[in-house]
Formats: sequence, structure tokens, C-alpha cells
Amino acid sequence: MVHFPNMVNALPSGSGEFRRVLWTGLYSQVVLMTIPVGGDIGEEIHTVDQALTFTSGKAKATVGGEDKDVEAGDLVIVPAGTKHQFVNTGPTPLILYTIYSPAEHDPKTVHKTKEEGDQLEDDGKDEAPEWSQKSKAENKKAGLV
Repeated sequence: MVHFPNMVNALPSGSGEFRRVLWTGLYSQVVLMTIPVGGDIGEEIHTVDQALTFTSGKAKATVGGEDKDVEAGDLVIVPAGTKHQFVNTGPTPLILYTIYSPAEHDPKTVHKTKEEGDQLEDDGKDEAPEWSQKSKAENKKAGLV
């Protein structure tokens, strides 16, 4: 069992890491993110679905061209293929965890800054594992499910 107790109320508010993968499974991945004051996630489009749960701070969410203010306790869904951006608009770091389905990052990913993460992604060094991109039929055949 993988267990993260009190995830919504007790995420490490002192975490200075932009992105840390907490867990990667066959069909999903859990990632912790900390966006500094005035910072952003970066406008992007994924080929995977994403659900973001905000646990601290405030942000302007832009998803599919629609803007909305979000804060601790909110959940935002970003369907695959949808342009999105989240900008920290509050006086404290924006802390969230996100679930990608399937995985979006290398299972060992730890990015101290957005710039580091962007560079590693651009260099092809932060890729989801090949096995996380396989079909259910392929995973069944391999005895993984």
C-alpha cells in the first residue's frame, strides 16, 4: 500500500521544489508541486489527463481559454489536449498535488526550479516510462494487470 496521510491539510509547506514525483503506477502518477510567489506552472498542453488539487495559496487558472481564481481546497481537471496555465497570485507559495493519467514524468523526477524542469523536458531527460504508455491489453499480456 502506498499511503500519504493527511495529504490535503499537511503537504510540506516548506518544500522548495518545483516538482517532485511521489508515485507512478501503470495508469497514473502523483506529483507534488510548489509554485513560488509570482511564479507559474508554464503554459502547456499534455497528451494525458490531469487533475490538480490545491492545498495552499491562490492562483489564476486558465484552462481551455477560460480563467478562474482557485485556492486551497479546489480541484481543477485538465483534459488531455487542453492548453492550460496556473499563475500564483497569492502572497505565499502555491502548493498542489496533481494526478496525471497516464504518467507524464520520469518516476524519479525532482525539479528544484521550473527552469530546471523545462530544461530537462526540452532535453528529453524527463520522460514518462515506456511501460506507463502501454495499452491495457499489452499490460495484461505482460502479466502486469
